[in-house]
Amino acid sequence: MQNYPLKVEPQRYRGSGFPPYVRRLLKWRQMDLEYTAWQAYLMCTNPRVVYRHTTYRKQTKNRWARDDPAFVVITGALVALVALLYCAFYSHTAANTAYVVACAVLVDYVGLGALIATTCWFLANRFLRADAGHSHAVEQRVEWLYAFDIHVNAFFPLFLTLYVVQLVLSPLLLQSGFVPRLLSNALYCGALSYYHYCAFAGYAALPFLENTTAFLYPAYLTMGLTPVALLCGFNPTRFVLSIYFHDVLG
Repeated sequence: MQNYPLKVEPQRYRGSGFPPYVRRLLKWRQMDLEYTAWQAYLMCTNPRVVYRHTTYRKQTKNRWARDDPAFVVITGALVALVALLYCAFYSHTAANTAYVVACAVLVDYVGLGALIATTCWFLANRFLRADAGHSHAVEQRVEWLYAFDIHVNAFFPLFLTLYVVQLVLSPLLLQSGFVPRLLSNALYCGALSYYHYCAFAGYAALPFLENTTAFLYPAYLTMGLTPVALLCGFNPTRFVLSIYFHDVLG
């Protein structure tokens, strides 16, 4: 597949990048929607290509993280939209609908994502940085915003699987019996394992980190626990949806 042409822009900002990043959240016309769609597609097919462009960004803008919040905004809007569709099927009150949409966007997507990004950012900078004495003139560190980018990128395939596909299959997955449990566990195992693989690809793209295979350990743990959950009769779809729609599924 031919790579998407890189836009080279003069470097304008240094440091964490939060001020221009936050300002661009309010300027929809400055968001590159075509580039965002290209990245979303590649995160589902070949995430390493996405992170290959972080090297170009570092060379042209002296930053690893994106300065365009389009991916964050569009994914958040899609999460809210699909949460509304869940509510159309399983919610009976407007208050519960508002609660579900707010939790899906602010807690599951942004809040939990910020927590995961902060944890990985700390661990990468504390334990995985290579010795900078011989290979780099300037000590390099993982930017927090880049760690959050990694979460957002990895979240998109998970969103398609555990939000969209699960919604379509929910009438089957919520049934009792071995087959619904098997399908539900397989869905969650695949989605969570691929999420951690995408995270690994993001950190592995940074040349100053070593032993980045540590980010694959949660995927191995997920694959190891899935047969146990299946044998114990655990249905993750029923468990997760009952948290939000306990009046209907509790």
